[in-house]
Formats: sequence, structure tokens, C-alpha cells
Amino acid sequence: MRAVVWHGIGDIRLDEVPEPTIQDPHDAIVRVTKSAICGTDLHFVRGTMAPMQEGTILGHEAVGVVTEVGDAVRGFSPGDRVVINSTISCGACRYCRMGQTAQCDVANPNGPQAGTSFFGGPESTGPVNGLQAEVVRVPWAQNTMHPLPDNVSDEQAILLSDIFPTGWFGAELAGVTRGDVVVVFGAGIVGQFAAASAFKQGAGRVIVVDGEETRLAAALAQNCEVVDYNREDPVQAVMDLTNGIGADAVIDAVGVDAERPKRGPAAVSDEQAAAFDAEVRQVAPDGRPEGFGDAQQWKPGDGPSQVARWAVEVVAKYGRIGIIGVYGPTAEQYPIGQAMNKNLTIRMGNCDHHSVTPPLIDMVAAGQFDPTALITEHESFGSAIDAYAAFDRREPGWVKVELEAN
Repeated sequence: MRAVVWHGIGDIRLDEVPEPTIQDPHDAIVRVTKSAICGTDLHFVRGTMAPMQEGTILGHEAVGVVTEVGDAVRGFSPGDRVVINSTISCGACRYCRMGQTAQCDVANPNGPQAGTSFFGGPESTGPVNGLQAEVVRVPWAQNTMHPLPDNVSDEQAILLSDIFPTGWFGAELAGVTRGDVVVVFGAGIVGQFAAASAFKQGAGRVIVVDGEETRLAAALAQNCEVVDYNREDPVQAVMDLTNGIGADAVIDAVGVDAERPKRGPAAVSDEQAAAFDAEVRQVAPDGRPEGFGDAQQWKPGDGPSQVARWAVEVVAKYGRIGIIGVYGPTAEQYPIGQAMNKNLTIRMGNCDHHSVTPPLIDMVAAGQFDPTALITEHESFGSAIDAYAAFDRREPGWVKVELEAN
């Protein structure tokens, strides 16, 4: 079968690999009908989340049909349509019983202190082969898959594998309540769903900050107010929009691959640029700041702590920040002193998919929200590497890439 395989920083390939088999009684085998490319996948190719194990299949979003289940898997049978959670959880440990499934004590092969286990990630997460493949193995299947109702399409369901739950979780982390002014940094797909989720959770206003016009247009279509950080200083803009108070809640949907402003009043000084360059060397020591090839492909973001700094600056005193943008263990820069002196509450982490997703499936099934408008690219699985390259270059209009089995 074919799968997208990580061979090194800047080196991914569509390889022929053996089909997976049941390795544990809690496993299931699923034939994938749709998968997707996520910004998190790009971290692994750029070197901002490391170390990776060569030969790991990438991807953590998939919808498919069960073909086989292990003897310990109850509630699923061959032929069932399922959405697969991005994070893996056993369903029986203390954390799973509290709904905190991203920190399952059992799922990560590296032990209970290793943290989240998810598909297609670095060594610290398993590694567990990912979901950008024609057939996949799902560990702890009973708690890592959800059955799909007939009135939820595969196209809707692929956004329930990670993106919609993560956006919802980000709004929860930020403590969004009725009437809040919420700022979302990042108008990529996670930021788009974080904005939609903030509105669903009661936000009165949502302000989205990004530097790419087509992404900002997508946020505007959701009735968000938008700020282009290449045209205006986002901190000053938020203050102007909030009568100098700041936002009640901020969602960081960017993470370590943030881009610093290149022009306009927010463009950084030479001194700050040098500091950011030093951060890039720290977070991606084996990456290439100039990228790979003539097109500067797989280039790490050049402002790793940019959004973290802006978030602390734009939030009101006693405000709340939710971080769902990915920061790896090598990211150590954070304006903690400024945050403390504003009495901020900061929460962060990987989405508890198993406990967050079911109500969102019901929401989509009931017609209360159709996520498919935010899929901008429909690509065949055979063109996955080209799709990765275009998505990595941040080409205009590329917000979410769906990969369809062919």
C-alpha cells in the first residue's frame, strides 16, 4: 500500500509499505477513505518538532471503514464508518476517566510521563505510524475511534478528526464566555475553527490576526473582525478596537512556526530579528533557516515566540490565554514576567479528542454547523507530496488540504 513516509528533515516520500496488521487485541484496522494535511505535520518536515524516527508514516487525521478488529475491541465491527481521533487513549486510566484523554497514562509506548501519544509524530509520542496511508492500524481502537452517523459525510468527518475539536478545545482553554471579546492569532484552519468555536461558546466579538489576505478573507466570511499584521501593528489595533482595554480571551493557534512581520509598523527591529534568529536555531537545531532548494521549501517560521509575545500584550489584565498552536520541548522563550504582572491565566496543551469530539459530531449531524466550507484544497492521495509542498509554501488560499483515497 502507499503511505506518506518521513525520511528526514526536508525529505518526505510517497512510499510503498506493507499493510498493517493487528498487533494487540485492542487494535483495529481501518481502510482510509479520506485523510488530510495539518500544519502540525509541517513541523516534523521543517525540523521544529524533533527528533523523528525515520520511516514513520505521517498524518493524524482520517476517516475510513473498519476492516478488522482485535479480540478486545467492543462496539466496533468490520464495515463500520469511523472517524479516528488524532490522539490515542486507552479509555480506562485515571486521566481518560476524567476526560483528559490527551494525557492517557497507557497509550504512549514511552510510558506515562511521556505525555500525549498521537499518530505520525516524533519519537516522544510513540512513535505510532500515522494516518496518511491507504490502510492504518488504530491502537486502543475502542477509545480512539468514533462511529459516524449516516448523515455526516466523510468530508465533514475529516474535520472532526482533529481540527474542529482542537479549535473548540482552544476556546475552552481560553475560558470563552458570553459577551467576551476574543482575539485569535492565526487564520489557518485551526484558527478558523477556533474563531467559529469562540462564537459558538458565546463570544460577542472575535478578532482574527494573520498576515495572509486569503486567510483573513475566510475569517471575515465568518463575521470576524480582521487585522493584517503586515499592514498595522496588531497590538495597537486590538487596543484601538477594545477602547484600550484589551481582549478578554486570546487563542494562540499558530505556535512555534510563527512568522514575524516583514513590513508595516509591526516590522521588527534588527535587534529583535537577531533574537528571533537565535530562537530558530534553538527550536530547530537540525533544520535549515533558509529552507531546502531554490523555493526555500520546509523553512521553519522565523518568529518562534512572536505570537506568544503578542498574546500577552493584547489580553486585558486578568485575561485568559489558550494555547493550541504547537510548541516543541526546545521552545523556551515566553514573556512570563509580563504575564505575571497582568495576573493572566494561561492554559495550553493537546486536545482531549475523545471527550471533546462526540458533541461536535452531534452538532454537525444536526445541521448546526457545516465545517466543509473551510476545506480549500481537494487533492488525490497520489499527489500528497506536491500538496505538502504547496501547503508548506503558504500559498494563497491554501487553508486546509483534504486527501482523498484513489
